[in-house]
Amino acid sequence: MFIVNQTTGKHVSKQDQLLELLADGGVHSGEALAARLGVSRAAVWKQLQRLGELGLEISARHGQGYRLSKPLELLDVDLLRARLGDELCRHIAAVEIYRSIDSTNRYLMEVPPDSLATPGRLCLAEHQSAGRGRRGRRWQSPFGASIYLSLRWQFAETPAQLPALALAAGVAVAQVLEAVGLEAVGLKWPNDLYWQGRKLGGILLEMRGEAGGASEVVIGLGLNVSMPDSAGREIDQLWVDLDQALGPARPHRAELAADLAGALCRVALRFSREGFAAFIADYEQRDILAGHEVRLEQSGRILQGTALGIDADGALRLQVDGEARRVVSGDVSLRRMP
Repeated sequence: MFIVNQTTGKHVSKQDQLLELLADGGVHSGEALAARLGVSRAAVWKQLQRLGELGLEISARHGQGYRLSKPLELLDVDLLRARLGDELCRHIAAVEIYRSIDSTNRYLMEVPPDSLATPGRLCLAEHQSAGRGRRGRRWQSPFGASIYLSLRWQFAETPAQLPALALAAGVAVAQVLEAVGLEAVGLKWPNDLYWQGRKLGGILLEMRGEAGGASEVVIGLGLNVSMPDSAGREIDQLWVDLDQALGPARPHRAELAADLAGALCRVALRFSREGFAAFIADYEQRDILAGHEVRLEQSGRILQGTALGIDADGALRLQVDGEARRVVSGDVSLRRMP
């Protein structure tokens, strides 16, 4: 059964009502907002301050009112259901959309398992207070600015190449972006999406289970869509968002989130049947490391060598001092970005 949970409950909070009013990016007077919400102007001001704590940039125009620096494209659960379609929905136990959550991945790792008859569960959020990247790094997650999406999938039998699911998911995300007009999306092993030498997004794969037995995996996706300058200054590497990459041609955030959710579900279904072999050729076409000099940090040790691509299990092949090595984990950086 497909269960939809917008997580705002039957009672719509004043903060949610205020968000809906401001979402158009227009100027709204404090008096008009107070009247619409049925509260005092002082109460409106307090709610505006709380929205600012979520990473929303709100400007006040003397004698006119308040406006968001950019219009909001809020996630829409009905749109998500429609774009997933009936076939995929049969595999999904629940979809949950949160206004704010600490981490979509953490949430799905802690929710009790669903029936294997409906192996998928989706969680999306407008904002994450503790978004996570690999190795515990923080993922900047300002409100409504990017896509924060996690899919939990349960396997009756653990696929032999399960860690390579992160690479397969990267292929799926790249294909969705290419379909909306973004050319030359690159994949950097093991989990990053790049465009023109800058990081566009990342995938976090978390697993639990036993070899040969049942297992579950959470695929987390963070994708930069319309990053505010204030949040962008907190990112410690070169980055890009879809606003910069696609300009006015960028698709609506809610539509894109729905299409990405569907793509990840289809990847999980196909991976359970065919393994990583079904995705390796598509990954290799987008591999930005292969043939380039790289620096690998692994367990406090630094290696430098030439990336030789990936093997059939999704491990990185690295040539160091004339010797080919197989790498299954570590942080890799290009010594010179292509």
